[in-house]
This record gives sequence, structure tokens and C-alpha cells, in this order.
Amino acid sequence: MNDSSWGAPPQAGYWGPSDQGPVQGAAPAGPAYDAPEAQHTRPMPIVPDMPAYGGDQDDDRGAARLSGPLFRDETFRDETPSAQPRAAAPQNPEPMPDAPQPAPAPQKKSAGRDLGAAIGVGVGLGVVIVASLFVVKALFVGVIAVAVVVGLWELTSRLEERKGIKAPLVPLALGGAGMVVAGYVRGAEGAWVAMALTALAVLVWRMTEPPEGYLKDVTAGVFAAFYVPFLATFVAMMLTADDGAFRVMTFLVLTVVSDTGAYAIGWRFGRHKLAPRISPGKTREGLLGAVSFAMVAGALCMQFLIDDGTWWQGLLLGLAVAASATLGDLGESMIKRDLGIKDMGTLLPGHGGIMDRLDSLLPTAPVVWLLLVLFVGST
Repeated sequence: MNDSSWGAPPQAGYWGPSDQGPVQGAAPAGPAYDAPEAQHTRPMPIVPDMPAYGGDQDDDRGAARLSGPLFRDETFRDETPSAQPRAAAPQNPEPMPDAPQPAPAPQKKSAGRDLGAAIGVGVGLGVVIVASLFVVKALFVGVIAVAVVVGLWELTSRLEERKGIKAPLVPLALGGAGMVVAGYVRGAEGAWVAMALTALAVLVWRMTEPPEGYLKDVTAGVFAAFYVPFLATFVAMMLTADDGAFRVMTFLVLTVVSDTGAYAIGWRFGRHKLAPRISPGKTREGLLGAVSFAMVAGALCMQFLIDDGTWWQGLLLGLAVAASATLGDLGESMIKRDLGIKDMGTLLPGHGGIMDRLDSLLPTAPVVWLLLVLFVGST
């Protein structure tokens, strides 16, 4: 190591003769320090001024006594980093920038909901539906009406909270329940008449409030009347056939199986997004799972549950259900994205609200009703 490595030229009194004589605390000048070997020795760092010789310190001290590895051998030539003075080791040393970092633990896929609660609620709803469906048909009509009223309450509440749209709930609830009953009693004709009367009631009811926002409020009310109770009326109309309970059961089974197939296959094998701007969780692989599961279930249901039904009709029915259920789910996802919410409600643990369970069922009901009428008739 040469002197220039320290960033300054050698000082007089250390490495050569000086006109001013020796400096206190430094080795005396002379030939021993002018020798060529001295050019290869490590230069001494400047030390603080020490008390002059002859003071209270020991008489044999002479120059200041220095200690440490640098001063054990003046001709020490090892210039490796280990020969430098060591600083105290930090308590928590930082990892080297180039040191390999431990790989993060693999993340386990999550379903995103409390599956235990979801399964428990689903089983409970299934028991209520089956018991009412096969014991007293009129009781099941009441179950549909209650679901419609709760769904309307959730939808109108979210519209008011997020958009300031005040769709009148009272005429919607009364007209929605009446629409379901009219469909069961009078069929499609009764359902259309009840729908028209409900829309008229919404227009009149909203007139009791200031005109500001009238158009958007009544538009939302008519939309809600069509979207929830009118589509649900087709379930009540299925029930009027001789094998009505089995038609409704087929409708429910196919919709649930379609959703289950989409979830199971999409969660395990999903790689390609179906509609990322609407619902990022849905994949094309999930759609294929929904179609496959629904078609198999449709063939079995049409063959063994529906009077005069055949397996090939069930394949077509399952395909149609998978398509309508997926579109219905995407439709409600669009509504929730526009409102900026994840779920329509919190009534059903693990599921969200009633509307979060009706999203696939509502648009599927008229599809199943129509295909069953075409395949085996309405009675």
C-alpha cells in the first residue's frame, strides 16, 4: 500500500527529516526512517496530542504508547481487509444485498368466504325449500314471496345508499308478493297484469314526494319490479303442473349444480379469465365445468324426475341453465360493481344477502319454465 492510498502526502516528522526537528509524539527522524523499507510500511494515523515528556506520566514512556494490531510490527505488509481495525459487530446485522433471500412460503388458495357457514346456511335453506315444496305447494309460494320481499328491500336499500336513488319499497313489496301469487293462480296472464299494476303503483306512490329525481326513482322501481318478483313468478308457474314439485326441484338442482361445477373447476383449474372487467373470479374453465355438470344433472333429472322427459332433453336443458345462470351472475356483478359493493346484504352468513343467492336463479327461472313447456307441456 502506498501513501497515496490514504488520500494525503506524508507529513514531515513521520517519513523523512524535518527542518523543524522531531515532532512530539512521533518517531525521531533519521536514516532508519529514510530507508527504502519505510516506503512499504503502513503509515501511522495521527494521534491526539499527548502530555509533554517529563510530566506526571511514567518516565519510560518517551513517545505516546500505541497499541492495536497496526503497531505490533511496523513492516507488516498484509493489506487484506482482515488486517484493518475491526468495528464493533452490529447487534442485528443487515443481510448482504447479494445474499440469497429465503423463498416466500407458497400461498394456499382461498375460497374467499366462510365455507362452513356457507354450507350450513345452504343446507338449512335446502331443508326449508324441500319441506315446503313437497308438503304443501301453497307454503312454497309463501317462501317465494318472502324471498322476493327481502330481495327488494336489499336492492332498494343499496340503491339509496350508494346512488341516492329512492325506489319506493312499499308498492314494490306489495306488488311483488301479489305478482308471485297471481302467477301461481292465473299463470303467465296473471303475472303480466300484476306487473303492470305494480309499475303503475310505483309511478303514483312516488308522486307524493318532491319532483326532483322522480324519473330515476320510478325507473329504478320498475326495473326492480321486473328483475326480482316478475322473474321469480316463473318458479310459481312451474309449480302449477302435475309434477310441479319435481319441475321446481329440477330447476333448483340444475342451477345449484351449475354454480358448484363452475366454482369447483374454476378454483382448481381456472387460468383464463371469462369477464375480468365484470367478475375477475370467473374463468373459462369454470364455465366449462358449469356446462358439464349441468348437462349431466339435466339428463338425469329429465330422465327420472320429469314426466315424459328424456335424457337428451336434459342435456339441452342443462346447457341452457349453465348459460343463463352464468349470465345472471355476471348481471348482478355489474350491478354491484356500479354500486361499489361486494355483497347486496349480510343476512345469510357465508353467502351475503338474499339477492346474492337469487342472482343465478332469477334469470334461469323463465328459461327452465319455457323449455319444460316446450318439451313436456305445461300440465
